[in-house]
Amino acid sequence: MSAVAPPRRLWLIGCGNMAGAMLSRWLDSGTIAASDVDVVNRHDCGLPGNVRQARTLPDGPRPDLVMLGMKPQQIDEVVAAYGDRIVQAPVLVSILAGVEETTLAERFPGPAIVRAMPNLPVALGKGVVALHARAAPAAVKQSVAALMAPLGLVEWTDDEAMFGAIGTLEGCGPAFLFRFIDALAKAGEALGLAHDQAARLALTTVDGAAAMAAQADATPATLADRVASPGGSTRQGLNVLDRDEALVKLLTQTLAAAERRGREMAAEAKR
Repeated sequence: MSAVAPPRRLWLIGCGNMAGAMLSRWLDSGTIAASDVDVVNRHDCGLPGNVRQARTLPDGPRPDLVMLGMKPQQIDEVVAAYGDRIVQAPVLVSILAGVEETTLAERFPGPAIVRAMPNLPVALGKGVVALHARAAPAAVKQSVAALMAPLGLVEWTDDEAMFGAIGTLEGCGPAFLFRFIDALAKAGEALGLAHDQAARLALTTVDGAAAMAAQADATPATLADRVASPGGSTRQGLNVLDRDEALVKLLTQTLAAAERRGREMAAEAKR
């Protein structure tokens, strides 16, 4: 069976950091051409590949796919301005955090709807894209998956509640890891390292460790124990992180707070 091709003509409603990261990778990978993309932005911003951008949708034939990339609270504004055009598209992809499929279907009746939750490393082709579609046909799901494939790992879930949980982990996760890298560098400074040196060492250490974990035949927990010799300095440090599951508890609280806000945004979008 031949592979399903990704959509060719795209309209992007909003193109901030996340949508811009996706667009950059699609262009770099040759998945889509700049000439096949139109962006509607409130204000011009730097877009890759000289992609067209304007304050309104272009005249001419409908696109293969519309992607909503504005802020979730702008959804009703977008419906009022472009809803009659968007509903003519065959496929609608939303990267709006917290806006559920039923809410999207109410605002945009007609297109097959797919929710997507990417993270910023998609710009490098090393991201994660969570996907959920309850009512979209199989062919649409395959086409959207083909579009997302160059961005990194694509994960489908049939459970929209779990889509929120997946999106919290992978969508918010890079920010939490960036904070960890910064904290590791500051801890190095506390040992007497220069600021710039500590920053380089922390970043490169995390980069190398992540690459090793991705290629290993063991879990990260096992890898940590392999590094830590009994009675050694690494073990002493791990004892601090492991005491009363301090690190696990901290990250559990962190993800719970982020997911709770996602549920709040979903409720706000229904009003």
